Amino acid sequence: MEEKEIQNETVEEVVETVEVETATEEAVVEEQETEIEVQQLKPQKRGQRRRKIETVEPVESEWKEQVVQIRRVTKVVKGGKKLSFRAIVIVGNKKGQVGMGVAKAAEVIIAIQKAVADARKNLISVPIFKTTIPHMVTGRSGAGSVVLKPASQGTGVIAGGAVRAVLELSGIENILSKSLGSKSPLNAANATLDALKSLRSFPDVARARGIDMKKMLG
Repeated sequence: MEEKEIQNETVEEVVETVEVETATEEAVVEEQETEIEVQQLKPQKRGQRRRKIETVEPVESEWKEQVVQIRRVTKVVKGGKKLSFRAIVIVGNKKGQVGMGVAKAAEVIIAIQKAVADARKNLISVPIFKTTIPHMVTGRSGAGSVVLKPASQGTGVIAGGAVRAVLELSGIENILSKSLGSKSPLNAANATLDALKSLRSFPDVARARGIDMKKMLG
């Protein structure tokens, strides 16, 4: 009985010593961690290399996109109707380049992506005189037509719908417009692009006439 009690006492003592040792080890580890944190917070001395944290910022693209219309269309095929979505998207860089894309797909997102790719393939260059167009012009598409007139500084873009989207993304800031005939956004956008295609800059006209631009402008 005495030996058992002695053994029990020795085991309890061993357990107590182990607990004390683990507690001291944990305290030492905590002290080391706090020292490391303090060293990281302290200002670095001369000659020591500083670790540079490089942050990569996303580069914004100069091309802007605007969805003019998303329409659900159905196609009658053998066995029923096929449902799809048609997207009309205008793409421009506001620096004299603009284009329009039309695409169909079973999902809206895919239709928009395909329309954007189509618009970038059909870009046109717009001659901009100061912040407006050089002269009055009329464009036609189907049963619709669009009249564009140059405007003075401060007028803004007097247009709406698809016409406004095309003019703003092309970089024109002051202009007057009037949409006639068909109210379809597709016809309006096509008519606006047709009008912008037919614009001619002053140097081109002077070169075609064989005279100086100053003499042509009077």
